[in-house]
Amino acid sequence: MSTNLTYESVLLDIEGTTTPISFVHEKLFPYVKNNVEKFLNEHWEDKELQDNIQLLRDQVTKDVNEKIFPEANLIPMDTGTNKDEVKNSIIQNITWQMKLDRKIGALKSFQGYMWKYGFDSGELKGIVYQDVLDAFKKWADLGIKIYIYSSGSVAAQKLIFQNSDKGDLLGYISGYFDTTIGLKLEKRSYENISKQLKLEPNKILFLSDNVKEITAAKLAEFQAAIIDRPNNPPLSKNDKNIHLVFTNFHQVLSHSSFIKD
Repeated sequence: MSTNLTYESVLLDIEGTTTPISFVHEKLFPYVKNNVEKFLNEHWEDKELQDNIQLLRDQVTKDVNEKIFPEANLIPMDTGTNKDEVKNSIIQNITWQMKLDRKIGALKSFQGYMWKYGFDSGELKGIVYQDVLDAFKKWADLGIKIYIYSSGSVAAQKLIFQNSDKGDLLGYISGYFDTTIGLKLEKRSYENISKQLKLEPNKILFLSDNVKEITAAKLAEFQAAIIDRPNNPPLSKNDKNIHLVFTNFHQVLSHSSFIKD
């Protein structure tokens, strides 16, 4: 479908862009911290839990061996007689990594695994700004494909949009990327996304609240703009001078920079 927009696809961050930062830090993260011990006890024999624990074990072993965090405590193997020791080491590991706010695959996978139970039980519900839903509908009408790029696992991304306060939004979204494609602050990650989507980078519009992510995307020749939501980290005067800044998606849809002459 032909449109008068300068882009053919949009790539969206979640935290601070489609969803309030407060939802992540006041709902999702505390859910893991407050329930991890109970969760381990209830699901200890589940293969998926053990697979996620092994990812944590492998990551902390790498952290120590490669001297990334040489003092980190390793997670022992379960011998059948040391379950409490193993569980305590897992809780300590998750608490430590979350305090550092690590954007690491093993932690994100474990968080996403726990969140699934929270969303399934109704204890968690995703929050999406109203203007995001409005933009989803408009982009869908125009044939603009929507993709998500977040440091959270793909599984966790889907949970937020499937179980949102605006309903199930998965039907609007064509694909998802997490840090397996590359870190969000690296130019190469956006180049990888462009190649995977089989689109020239200047045909993709990336929206995020993170200035460093926007800079990386622009280095990869993406169109890009900052979304400045309530309670997002403050932007400097220089940030506002260098980058386009919008407070909602309605402004993005109508801005002359993204409309062909």
